[in-house]
Amino acid sequence: MTTMRGAGNAAATLPAVPGAAPRRGRASGIAMVLVAATLWGVSGTAAQQLFQSQGFTPAWLVTVRMTISGVLLLLGTLAFGRSTDVFRIWRDGAGRVQIVVFALAGLAAVQYTYFAAIQTGNAATATFLQYLGPVLVVLYEALRRRRWPDRRANLATLLAVLGTFLLVTGGSAGRLSVSPAAIVWGLLSAVALAFYTVYPGPLMARWGSGPVVGWGMTLGGLACATLRAPWDVAGQHWSVGAGLLVVFVVIGGTLIPFYLYLASQRHLSAAETSLLACAEPLSAAVAAVVWLHTHLGLGELLGGLCIVGTVIVLSWPGHRSPGRG
Repeated sequence: MTTMRGAGNAAATLPAVPGAAPRRGRASGIAMVLVAATLWGVSGTAAQQLFQSQGFTPAWLVTVRMTISGVLLLLGTLAFGRSTDVFRIWRDGAGRVQIVVFALAGLAAVQYTYFAAIQTGNAATATFLQYLGPVLVVLYEALRRRRWPDRRANLATLLAVLGTFLLVTGGSAGRLSVSPAAIVWGLLSAVALAFYTVYPGPLMARWGSGPVVGWGMTLGGLACATLRAPWDVAGQHWSVGAGLLVVFVVIGGTLIPFYLYLASQRHLSAAETSLLACAEPLSAAVAAVVWLHTHLGLGELLGGLCIVGTVIVLSWPGHRSPGRG
């Protein structure tokens, strides 16, 4: 099972290096992925603050976040790799088409829908709903292979359905705990995340994670700029605090966790990083409650834990990844 991340996890589809690691390296890997997941979760809450208190829009923030991060990733690949590694994908006809599809239907879609879910709801609910993505991947693979999911996948699906019901209703079928728009954007985010998980595997295997993610983010950011140009700041309430939040979302919520997550995979297996990445929705929930005083009732909390449970079930050692034969 590949590790997820919500909107910020550009490394979600990077292959982990399996095998045991020395104790010190293993401890470092655990610390890295926990810090990365926490930063991704908190960055969602920072985005919620920008949307709901400072007048920012998802399109503007996605444009700035993806473009800056993509350009810096490409520069990093140029600095530490070979220049041909960055540009060779554009000399291949199929590669050009695939990177554009990944940028628009994968990275840009997952980022925009996630931030839209935050704007219309809250960071905790948006992150929990996006974590339905792994179940969609399992169901997609079952349909593609025409093979009924195993008991573990069935349990994960049941947990996902129950968790979604509790999360959006608070346990009461007669009401919604978040707006319908937040639910729709959250579910679309899960679909986009499932696509973003499945699609780029062959791309990264052939061209490398740095160029694929770097170009994907850059192109996705430029595409979102057609919705809201980065210099169009009308309606946004800028202050020192707002500026720091934007910097945190771009640097602390994207580049730093991307690097930490990638580095952690030298020491941990894919299953371990998947389990540890569950810190993301939990950190998003804690940050939303403590920082923005978002109210999460018992039903919403139980629903969120059920959805986290789907990732734990699917990532537990011994379960075969849906992408492997």
